Amino acid sequence: MEKKLQIFVSSTFLDLIDERQSAVKAIIDAGHIPAGMELFKASNESQLETIKRWIDESDIFLLILGGRYGSIETKTGKSYTQLEYEYALEKNIPIFAVVLEEKWLHMKASTEGAEKIFQKCLDYDNFRMLVESKMVKYVEDLKDIMIAIHTTIKEFEKMYSFSGWVRGDSVYDQTKLLSENNNLMKENNKLQNQIDKLKTSERIGDFSFDEILFVLKEKEVTIEFEVGEISKTVTRKYLDAFLALRDTFATGITNQVGTKEMLREVYYKISPFLMNFGLLEKIKLTGVRYERIQLSKLGMKFLALYDLRMNNKDQI
Repeated sequence: MEKKLQIFVSSTFLDLIDERQSAVKAIIDAGHIPAGMELFKASNESQLETIKRWIDESDIFLLILGGRYGSIETKTGKSYTQLEYEYALEKNIPIFAVVLEEKWLHMKASTEGAEKIFQKCLDYDNFRMLVESKMVKYVEDLKDIMIAIHTTIKEFEKMYSFSGWVRGDSVYDQTKLLSENNNLMKENNKLQNQIDKLKTSERIGDFSFDEILFVLKEKEVTIEFEVGEISKTVTRKYLDAFLALRDTFATGITNQVGTKEMLREVYYKISPFLMNFGLLEKIKLTGVRYERIQLSKLGMKFLALYDLRMNNKDQI
């Protein structure tokens, strides 16, 4: 978005008319907006306040300093030009000054009269010392003024982040973009809330579904049992064992005397690991000396989520 800077031009008036016009032209040529009080004769308090408001709204303060101190504001005893400069300093507005070389001032005085060009006094000397302690470019002709302004604006654009002014339709486009971005952020927050709720719904006790699934898929268990006179050793992932035995765990298995050897292996080797995640639970039975291990509510939830995930196999 193209941004135009407002540059306040401050100077004494009658002695620097050509210089001000060159400054204004340079600012316009650079694509920016000059501001100044050419149409105001700053001679009372209300007009000084108007000048301050203009300075407040400006991005850069430019002083053109010739050989005159300028008209005096009665309350402070300072010139209006100095008051403008000090106000810009107070407001931390980026400032630069173009100062006319003595050679140029004397040349102007030879054609326009010394009284019009020079106003030597102690206040002028003190003000000039203040100006020269800040950013200054010395100039010898109107072309130098224009070059100094073009160069300094480019330097300031790199140094400062200006608010500037933009076209109304650009602001509209920017507002539209911000509105669209805001809507996208709201939609993103909505989706994130849905994801958070989904993650919460997939909690299996103290663990997430994916955490338990990962462990069950990685860990292996080995059981040994006899079928007739043949000894068998079977190694399975815990997930495969859990899925294969889901119906068995649904009804429960016990450690009572006479339980088949394979089920006893399941009871003592597979079940404890699954119980660590709350997938199985031990049930105490009254009137007997054995216990039953069966599928817990968390185990049923895990199996249900697993079945749902299987509908989208790339999630498993």
